[in-house]
Amino acid sequence: MLMLDSSARVSAIRITQQVTAGQPLDRAGMEEVRIADTGISYLPWSERTTYAQRLARVTLLPGTLLTRQMTATASEEIMPGRARVGLALKPGQFPAELESGQRVQVIYLPNQDGTDRKSTVLAQSALVETVNEPGPHGSSRLVNVIVDSAVSPQIAAYASNGQIVLAYLPGAH
Repeated sequence: MLMLDSSARVSAIRITQQVTAGQPLDRAGMEEVRIADTGISYLPWSERTTYAQRLARVTLLPGTLLTRQMTATASEEIMPGRARVGLALKPGQFPAELESGQRVQVIYLPNQDGTDRKSTVLAQSALVETVNEPGPHGSSRLVNVIVDSAVSPQIAAYASNGQIVLAYLPGAH
């Protein structure tokens, strides 16, 4: 169908590298293609810079023609019932490859003082909004996660005591 009317062609964005849901789109993973104008609202190549700063809402396979509905901004996660929680995490409390746009489990790890030994998942699929570079000597990293507002007070309290760990969820959205 895209080839039926070869006289009316438009420039669109085609994905060249797989992008997992929740991951940022990369300008290097896009290419320009000329397709027939079928009325489907594929994103025009002229908007590549804008969309290279967004997140994939679904897993995008190479060859996919990009539409607006396939992308999201981190800010779309902030809505009623959601909260942004800042965490100061030390090495070992987060995966080394942690990046903005990834999905993580937020896990409570109890103190090893013998009173409570059960780890608990507080957020099953939190969005990592930002990850700051480590401070001097590999100290804490500041990480913002978007979670359900019902668990944000618990997460903040446990994080202040160093009892939060993040586990990366590849392919989660």
